[in-house]
Amino acid sequence: MTPRVDSLPSGKPVPRTSDTPAIPRPVWFLGLTSLFTDAATEMIYPLLPVYLSRVLGASAVSLGIIEGVAEGVNSLLKVISGYWSDRVQRRRPIVIAGYTVSSLARPFIAITTTWPQVLIIRALDRVGKGIRGAPRDVLLARFATPATRGRIFGFHRAMDHSGAIVGPLVATIILFFAPDRYRLLFALTAIPGAIAVALLFFVDEGTGAPATSARTGEPGTSEPRTTTYHQQPTTNRLPGRVIALLGVLLVFGLGNSADAFLLLRLSDALGGATYVPLLWAAIHVVKASLSTWGGGLSDRFGRKQLIIAGWMIYALVYFGFALSTGAVAFVAWFLFYGVYFAFAEGAEKALIADLTPAAGRGAAFGWYNAVTGIGALIASVLFGELYERFGAPVAFMTGAALAGAAAVLLLLIRTDTIKGSDV
Repeated sequence: MTPRVDSLPSGKPVPRTSDTPAIPRPVWFLGLTSLFTDAATEMIYPLLPVYLSRVLGASAVSLGIIEGVAEGVNSLLKVISGYWSDRVQRRRPIVIAGYTVSSLARPFIAITTTWPQVLIIRALDRVGKGIRGAPRDVLLARFATPATRGRIFGFHRAMDHSGAIVGPLVATIILFFAPDRYRLLFALTAIPGAIAVALLFFVDEGTGAPATSARTGEPGTSEPRTTTYHQQPTTNRLPGRVIALLGVLLVFGLGNSADAFLLLRLSDALGGATYVPLLWAAIHVVKASLSTWGGGLSDRFGRKQLIIAGWMIYALVYFGFALSTGAVAFVAWFLFYGVYFAFAEGAEKALIADLTPAAGRGAAFGWYNAVTGIGALIASVLFGELYERFGAPVAFMTGAALAGAAAVLLLLIRTDTIKGSDV
């Protein structure tokens, strides 16, 4: 049987036999878990502001406190769980625990009577996400070869985005037949949550992707043939290039504000919010349909190239939102924004895996998730201030400038892996 040839991030091909599936069975189960989990989350998240204000009588400040505390807890636990997952032999139990905490906590929003109760439940939901994030990404890297990492991480993001399509649609159907029955809707999220946890028991952690020899590309080791890691198993230090990459990701993150501001600008351009939920579903269709393909492109043409292309698309979209005036232009820019996710999300995680020895990937993914979360949190606060004080064009142009600066800085980081180098 003729071997199939794929490419490493460095551009050199790595043989992969044609009977090896590009998306292994455990990755499918991890992807389906994310789909059902995100569907449950998105059944609640878009309705949370309405529920807090109309049902519980809470203020907008309360919503800000809830989301701020939730994301802060989430970011901190991502780092802790990353280091923890590097110290244990099996990651699946940690992943199951994280998804279980979220799935158990989420439906209890249905019986809340005050916003501090929502705060506690929302924080518990984010505790679960913080616990599971890094070890899940380590598992995904385990089931990938150097030639399929981008595709596998892109596929997982596509499944996650698919859940973001399903959730709001299911919520719309439920509320159509049961108007304003928010508590019933929240309680029903227990069903997809339970399915998500059950799917994890089909993930066989003992299996892994075929290894590739460091010199010949033949089965034998787990690293690309251009890479030799000098790893000290007892050290917790991140590789220097990973630290530099995290710094660049933080620069980009400072311009990566919450999508709520795009939706706000879009609703202003459309003269109301009537069609915004439809466009929100549409952009997730773009993300879900292109993410696997985009991750695969990073396997063929290089992680850095795809990330830079994604960040430049982000900058272009933000400039478009700053300068456009017509509704059609805003809709086009918004849908084009989905391509940024397809190019960058899978490639970023694959690059973290490329530059980190297997024994330290939990910590690396933990810091990656924390940096992107913290950057987005700070960016949203700064963006809101700029939006309020100087107007939308200044805020969006600032985000575009930071994305462009991050793309330039990424060019200065060596992302190839050379034999004998200290990564």
